[in-house]
Amino acid sequence: MKPALSIFRTNRPGFLKPVILVLLLALILAGCDSSTNTVPSKPSPTVHLAFSSIDLGIPADALNSPVVGPLADTTLMHVRLLFKVNQSQQDQLNKLSNKQQDLSHLANQIGISDATFAQIKAELGISGVSLALSKLHTSVTVDGKARSMGLLFQTHFVIHTYKGRTFYAPATAPRLPSFIVNNLVSVTGLDSYSQLQTGLQASGYTLAAGLTHASAQANCKAPAGEDFPAGVAHTYGYDQFAHAGFLGQGMTINLVEIDGFPQSDVANYGQCVGYRGHILVKNIDGAPAQPGEESALDIEQIEGLAPDANIIDYQTGNPDVGAGIVDELQQIVDDNTKNSGAGSIVSISLEGAENFQSFNYLKGIDQLIALLTQKENMTVFVASGDCGAFMDHVYGSFSVSFPASDPNAVGVGGTMLQINAQGKRGSEVSWSDGSDTTQCTNSWGSGGGNSNFFQLPGFQTGKGVQNSDSRGFREVPDVSAVALNLPLYFGGQWQTFPDGTGAGGGTSAATPIWAAGMALVNQALIQKYHVFFAGPLVFYYVANHAGHLSPYYDVTQGSNLGFNAAPGWDFATGLGTPNLVDFYNVLAGVASGH
Repeated sequence: MKPALSIFRTNRPGFLKPVILVLLLALILAGCDSSTNTVPSKPSPTVHLAFSSIDLGIPADALNSPVVGPLADTTLMHVRLLFKVNQSQQDQLNKLSNKQQDLSHLANQIGISDATFAQIKAELGISGVSLALSKLHTSVTVDGKARSMGLLFQTHFVIHTYKGRTFYAPATAPRLPSFIVNNLVSVTGLDSYSQLQTGLQASGYTLAAGLTHASAQANCKAPAGEDFPAGVAHTYGYDQFAHAGFLGQGMTINLVEIDGFPQSDVANYGQCVGYRGHILVKNIDGAPAQPGEESALDIEQIEGLAPDANIIDYQTGNPDVGAGIVDELQQIVDDNTKNSGAGSIVSISLEGAENFQSFNYLKGIDQLIALLTQKENMTVFVASGDCGAFMDHVYGSFSVSFPASDPNAVGVGGTMLQINAQGKRGSEVSWSDGSDTTQCTNSWGSGGGNSNFFQLPGFQTGKGVQNSDSRGFREVPDVSAVALNLPLYFGGQWQTFPDGTGAGGGTSAATPIWAAGMALVNQALIQKYHVFFAGPLVFYYVANHAGHLSPYYDVTQGSNLGFNAAPGWDFATGLGTPNLVDFYNVLAGVASGH
């Protein structure tokens, strides 16, 4: 049987009853600061509530690390409560077509109704408290100072030092009424333990005078020997979409970033590659302190490969990067409740070893990526990381990166590509560099391996998936693309990195390459068949139903220092790199039957 046109979905039972928010908001009203800074009152003694602890999933050795002091009572905290999705809506949502859909009218059934929420606010007389309900009614944000949050969650917050860094966390397990806890998926913002980072090293940068798209002159003298977008586009078949008139028109690629980008640099790059799309910047929790190479790299790869696609750059200035990323993903969910049939893409070049994240944080991000994939029909590409098979930065310690390991995401690994004199694909091997195993500066190679948290999803099948290293858990990556020798225009000049460290690319570059390719595929499918495809299931379906076609270039040489590339799927390069025309033709064969 052919798969549903949209996505692989996982059922998520549960429904948040109005009484839960009544209790929650009563506590919030009691716990939040007032304009007179009085001590918040306790709940009425006539209300008898059963309370339960919330397990934030912070590793025990981290929680037992030295405490260097309390978190200041005046510290502003931004807490997000993520609730289970109403099971009764799952079947209905599964039947939505791939045409333009507005999910906002379903929000009252998915979560809390507008009427109920308004009634709660009116009856409790909430004032001076920042409370926000998400568009799909699946999360509530609570903003207040640390002291008020401590009273609300029956704890206080302390600062730990652990493995060379500091983080804050509750001194004791936070507590809420059991009715609330039983319906929670995750609570974020109560600690700063979990951290994701970009694949590129941070660098100091002073924003230069701007070069606009209207400027007459642009520096287009990229370093010799690097793979400019035209070479990558020809090798992977992207240019055949351009020849057919598909350049990303009407498609949107959403970027999740933790740094800004220098507008003059991406404008220069855009002029060199003929970029005609629009770039929209959205600051979430404030603007980043300074531009960085990561955002520039992501944008420039898309500019060169899908030159008419629109880019929305979500960037955060939140000093708690983990909470900032949660808010960015929630904002993308909110922004696309009326846009679930547009074939939009999300690209995330952020990574962190799974064991560097709290289990609570993993569940929160998983919930948001699931909403993007399962409800809003968006493909979410995530870099698999640049420390090879050892994403915790300890050589020989097998670990994978998150959120690439999330079963709702498409994990993207990296390769080293040789383009011959005729401009064709000469050879391609898994990217790795084991010349210095004492430290990983995002240079060991393509991330991949077994998750320690997520079970092997049902869609992940095919040649190579079941192997001697399989453990029944989610396997990373799903696909891969070229990761090195990609020119970057940054700081008013072309950057070149001949040492192959990944500073000029890595899986951070491979990820937007795939995002751009999927945008072209969806554009062509929508125009010709009025449907599109989304989600990780698609990539395995294509591999397992290719017939005489070759939708991926199977990379069978090289390693990621822990696993060797091999025929079929492997832990170093996944299913392989894009042969985009055949990839499209497999899906077109499915689309033409609907």
